[in-house]
Amino acid sequence: MFTGIIQSLGEVVDKQQKHGDFHFIIKTNFCDVTDIEIGDSIACNGVCLTVTKRHDDKIAVDVSLETLSKTQVGDWVVGSIINLEKSLCLKDKLGGHMVSGHVDAIASCVAIENSARSTIYRFQIPFELDKYIVKKGSIAINGVSLTVNSIDECVMSVNLIPHTLEHTNLGGLKTNDKVNIEIDTIARYVEKMVKPK
Repeated sequence: MFTGIIQSLGEVVDKQQKHGDFHFIIKTNFCDVTDIEIGDSIACNGVCLTVTKRHDDKIAVDVSLETLSKTQVGDWVVGSIINLEKSLCLKDKLGGHMVSGHVDAIASCVAIENSARSTIYRFQIPFELDKYIVKKGSIAINGVSLTVNSIDECVMSVNLIPHTLEHTNLGGLKTNDKVNIEIDTIARYVEKMVKPK
């Protein structure tokens, strides 16, 4: 599990295609990498990936065809900047919301507008996810825990403060860029509990 509070911006330094899926090497900028072990989970742009190797501040991860079909990981190239978060420990603060790292879909940035010192981003989301997203609810975008400003006809808006723009890769988004989104897991449980049997 993760919190959606980004701990580091990483950079893709190698991308290799292996039998149809991909192998990446990512240079991290964590304050401490000594606690990263082989088999650990790290959220990379919101996608829970398993560390297969670590050398100094670089980690290696493999990405399956299933992950490639549900996320924008296949668009990563050498030089891509991605959001990184180590998995949650029981002693850690839950500063964002509970994020699983299991991306639900890809959304497209359709508009960007300034709002005082912040920036409002609007994203077109898939129709089937609209029912799970509510105003003032939680959403993870590229692994960043955010509050939904509004949702109307499958267009969702979020407000990003200067700190978020500076410390995540969302500040570099342009219109038509693709992002990974994960809905609040609680919404799925509520749906199942109220669904007629």
